[in-house]
Amino acid sequence: MHIEVKNVSHEFVTDSGSVPVLQNLSFSVEKGRFVALVGPSGCGKSTVTKLLSGLLEPNKGEIFISEQKVSSPRSTIGMAFQNPVLLEWRNILHNTTLPLEIVSRVTSKLESKKRARELLALVGLTEFETNRPSELSGGMKQRVSLCRALVHRPELLILDEPFGALDAFTKEDLWGTMLTLKKEENFTCILITHDLREALFLADEVFVLSGRPASVQYRLKVGLGKNRKLKDLYSAETTKSLSILRKQIEIAQKNN
Repeated sequence: MHIEVKNVSHEFVTDSGSVPVLQNLSFSVEKGRFVALVGPSGCGKSTVTKLLSGLLEPNKGEIFISEQKVSSPRSTIGMAFQNPVLLEWRNILHNTTLPLEIVSRVTSKLESKKRARELLALVGLTEFETNRPSELSGGMKQRVSLCRALVHRPELLILDEPFGALDAFTKEDLWGTMLTLKKEENFTCILITHDLREALFLADEVFVLSGRPASVQYRLKVGLGKNRKLKDLYSAETTKSLSILRKQIEIAQKNN
């Protein structure tokens, strides 16, 4: 398995005492797979991403990526969030190359720009590489954020609700962009989302986390295939899957 989370428990200590967030969380992800994590608000989904990236170390349990234990931040992970956090004093091309300046000391400026331009072309932003972030729409900024997260060819891409603040039309458009990037780059991906349609459209498998302290309550394999289209979200199979996920979320919320 590319990712293995083994019996992970974690809690946060506050002035009023400890707050258990995860309890005996275990799951595995094969290389190249796309997994979505869903669950009640506040159940610990974002904590999982921090543990996977090495920004936090679990109180109990272990996490392995490519058979290496995660115990500190890893340069082989890319992350994108709801807020793109682009630097206004850098144009779009230079925003995209930023990770290569941090994690790769052997990549030349010429190679960095070539790699960034390849990704910007994939998401339709070639003509905007000299623009500043303030000159782009919200959807375009998020495309840049995705390119920046992938520019150093990470072995794992973590997406923490990257489309959550966008309107429905822009969000669906970016789902298609995400599938294009996945097909061309072939990375392993973990998506945190509250949008069950998004989870079903993008992922190969959906994990439902229980109420806090969270563990994996339910696993759903998605049968849409690699060449999925938006119309597939209205099929009988997808409608049934949505119903199952909604029921599982209700169960988790009652126990949260």
